[in-house]
Amino acid sequence: MRTYRLTYFDFRGKAELARLVFAAAGEKFEDRRIQREEWPDLKKTMPFGQIPVLEVDGKPLAQSYAIARYLAREFGFAGRSNWESAQIDQIVDLVEDLKREMFKYASEQDPDKKKDIEQKLLDEVIPKFIGFFEKLLKDNGGEYFVGSLLSLADLAILGVFDTPLQKYPSLLDKSPALQAHRKLVESLPKIADYLKNRKQTEK
Repeated sequence: MRTYRLTYFDFRGKAELARLVFAAAGEKFEDRRIQREEWPDLKKTMPFGQIPVLEVDGKPLAQSYAIARYLAREFGFAGRSNWESAQIDQIVDLVEDLKREMFKYASEQDPDKKKDIEQKLLDEVIPKFIGFFEKLLKDNGGEYFVGSLLSLADLAILGVFDTPLQKYPSLLDKSPALQAHRKLVESLPKIADYLKNRKQTEK
């Protein structure tokens, strides 16, 4: 039986997609959450000096999306054909594009520039991506994003809106399709149990 240990900071961040895959699969893993003060020493032992890192039977794997895709393949969330897998990758990469846009806001230190970035996110960027996601969902029948089963794409969409919805609860109000999808995924028993017991963090 394989053992898994996921190392990351004590918040959702770049490790949360992997945690969601573990949750959806009902697979046990060691969720190793480190504190900031531990990082300088631990950094020297990590591949590429970064986290998250997944250890599978003691063997390390770095890069958050490499980890998530590996777990998706292991546990059956990577599609039932090469075409479905490619569609899932397309959506996960699109989610990463949105995250990069959001990071501009999170990393900006100048208050005036930060306010401008926030306004652009709310008025232009996020609505544009919501439109992309809506079309993909509707083109696939409106329940899951790819095929007829839960996949990494659905979990990535669920995760990308976690933080913005904390600050802007009405963010998806104009997108009933995405709201319905979110409720569907959140209601799956294993996901629901994970979310109910998940530690609440700002990001």
